[in-house]
Amino acid sequence: MKVAQLYDFHTIKIEEIPVPNIQDDEVLVKTKACGICSGDVMQWYIENKAPLVLGHEPAGEIVKLGKKIENSLNFKVGDRVFVHHHAPCMACKYCRRKDFVQCDTWKNSKIIPGGISEYFVVPEIILKRDTLKLPESLSFESAALIEPVACVIKSFKRSYIKKGDTLLVLGLGFMGLVHIILGRYFGATFIIGADKVPYRLAKAIELGADEVIDISQSDIREKLSTITKGYMADIVIVCPNTVVAMQDGLQCVGRGGTVILFAPAQPGELLSLDPNHIYFKDITITTSYSCGPEDTKDALRFIEIGAVDSTALITHRFSIEETEKAYRITSQATNSLKCMIKFD
Repeated sequence: MKVAQLYDFHTIKIEEIPVPNIQDDEVLVKTKACGICSGDVMQWYIENKAPLVLGHEPAGEIVKLGKKIENSLNFKVGDRVFVHHHAPCMACKYCRRKDFVQCDTWKNSKIIPGGISEYFVVPEIILKRDTLKLPESLSFESAALIEPVACVIKSFKRSYIKKGDTLLVLGLGFMGLVHIILGRYFGATFIIGADKVPYRLAKAIELGADEVIDISQSDIREKLSTITKGYMADIVIVCPNTVVAMQDGLQCVGRGGTVILFAPAQPGELLSLDPNHIYFKDITITTSYSCGPEDTKDALRFIEIGAVDSTALITHRFSIEETEKAYRITSQATNSLKCMIKFD
């Protein structure tokens, strides 16, 4: 079978490896679609994992079951499935608190060899805890959006957004725009997007933003203050993985508001805070890393009802042989949103 193997940020090769043999407690899935994530193109992050087969947003069809799975779990050959690349144990201290991404089982579980491969193996823990059967009406492309949409859903849950809030989203790539789309569902009354790419600013308006701020043309804090009559934003989602963006987010949040750090910073960067600014304005700063089983179920529901429309968000489609091209387009972060690898 073919796989897209990344050796470093600049080197991706399409290689042939044997189709994996499965154990009694595993299934084999034929990949039908897999997205490229913004995390895949963070150079320092992905190179820490290299070499690896790219892709953690797959959807596909079960083609083979291990004997234990045949007898114990409600899956069969032919099932159309979304498969998360991690799954929690549901029994440890972290799982009891619903901090699923801190679970050691979550961290250590994985699909093999990765999502941008013609077939991949799913272990029992992921089948049990975070594999979803797909309705026939849902395309594999749409199903491949479940994991990133689930990350956005978790972000809103951690923000404690309230009905009537003003939402500001910094960074209008795929993840930022899904925040724009779902903000209204979570209660935001006024939604503002900020970016410097004209294509993405226009997309934000198209997908439901009330206002956008071109940060290449305006001081974001001054512009936001004008738009909100000095109140600023109740919820600020910081999508870019830079300290500069995080500092902008902290300057844009209003009294009693929340700043969500949706991405990590570059290694070695330090975020400086004025504690009195945070304290006297009662500002909450929190993070949102990845997602868990409850979030993927919610994501499937949002996609099913058409709240998140794959046709509006998938801008480029490629074969596995074109993974390198898809990867470069994603990393350029200009006139693209989601690049999708399609399989026969």
